[in-house]
Amino acid sequence: MTPGLKRLSLCVPFIWLLALMVAGSPARADEETRGAVMIEKVLKTDEEWRKLLTPEQYRITRKKGTELAFTGEYHDLKEEGTYQCVACGLELFSSRTRYDSGAGWPSFLAPVSKHHIEEREDRSLFTKRTEVVCARCDAHLGHVFNDGPKPTGLRYCINSLVLKFVPKR
Repeated sequence: MTPGLKRLSLCVPFIWLLALMVAGSPARADEETRGAVMIEKVLKTDEEWRKLLTPEQYRITRKKGTELAFTGEYHDLKEEGTYQCVACGLELFSSRTRYDSGAGWPSFLAPVSKHHIEEREDRSLFTKRTEVVCARCDAHLGHVFNDGPKPTGLRYCINSLVLKFVPKR
């Protein structure tokens, strides 16, 4: 074995160990992705979204608007069921994680799946917040705050107009 090859063979275990430290162990990575579902994106033109949605739904979902507090159809709904994205039909939230935060918008502890929403930094209105969007169609849904009750400590504050409620059968 040449001296260069010998040095390289001594480095391989170190490089592999370093890669594991950076990326995590293969078993751990598998645990984090187990059950993950690929969400196929829905892509439409601005004109197609305008035809599909009401003007208010378009303003909120596509232009990151909000509805007035306590005015939404679901702000005080107590029925059991699920809430879907009004733009693409992806199931987003369940009545099982719904609670009354007193904020005037539907509030949830968690989405039905962490893969069904995406969180993005929002620095509008002179503050830093976390925007919540639909993972399938990128519709603006609302925001998530760290002031919710246990067990998650989160408050997903979602506009009624971006949701379609499906009652439990």
